[in-house]
Amino acid sequence: MRSLDDKVVVITGAGSGIGRELAMNAAAKGGVLALSDIDEVGLAETAARARTRMAREIRTDRLDVRNRDAMAAYATSVREQFGRVNVLVNNAGVALHGDFEEMDYHDFEWVMAVNFWGVVQGSKEFLPHLIESGDGHLVNISSLFGLMGMPGQTAYNASKFGVRGFTEALRQEMLVAGHPVQVSCVHPGGIRTALVRNARATRSHDAARVAEFFDDRLAITSAEKAASVIIDGMLADRPRILVGRDARLLDLLVRVGGVGYQRVVARVAGRVAPKPAGVTEDAPEQVR
Repeated sequence: MRSLDDKVVVITGAGSGIGRELAMNAAAKGGVLALSDIDEVGLAETAARARTRMAREIRTDRLDVRNRDAMAAYATSVREQFGRVNVLVNNAGVALHGDFEEMDYHDFEWVMAVNFWGVVQGSKEFLPHLIESGDGHLVNISSLFGLMGMPGQTAYNASKFGVRGFTEALRQEMLVAGHPVQVSCVHPGGIRTALVRNARATRSHDAARVAEFFDDRLAITSAEKAASVIIDGMLADRPRILVGRDARLLDLLVRVGGVGYQRVVARVAGRVAPKPAGVTEDAPEQVR
């Protein structure tokens, strides 16, 4: 696939952030869009903006990617309406910040249900249609935290490492079977979206402070730029798409430093990240 012109492009989590900008980019390239999100207001705004571009047709659906039956029905309905599905971008995602010892199972399962099972279920239900199209492409959004561990992100790390492993194995299966489906795993670094602002946090972590720190210090790439990198990488058939210079640099750190990167990250995080409630700025460093 070298063009999105007249291709049916399915994007989950299209109501804001990277999902919205992916829709804008695909619309400008003449794609037929099937957009979904649990946020109907944001989804409607995305669709309205996309209609000002070159999109041939736009369909919107409220979809909870955790719901397996809903995902199956959605995939069938999109195929029936448009007669084909060429691209699926599993983009919907959530975040949870805090130490694992404070997390309850409910919040951990919430992250896994959206970030991991949403990707698995979307891939499973749409894969036959991608194969049928003759030039399908599956794009799964992992994260920089699907390449490296980060303190305070155990649930998010687990979900995004899971997406990475699943996607890389599925790509190999498509190659072994000779199916006409390319598979890409995307690893964005710090992107200026509402993901962190909408995240949950454990009791000793101030979600607002974490969001402010992320927006001010870590969110170095715009969602529009991220979408452009992702679409260009997909059309170039890149199996791994790194988004942002932070993602490229830290991926290099992990590959060169091996497990030693963990002490480096822990030391830096202990110095610069927002402190949990009850921990002072001059508390002694715990990482050695």
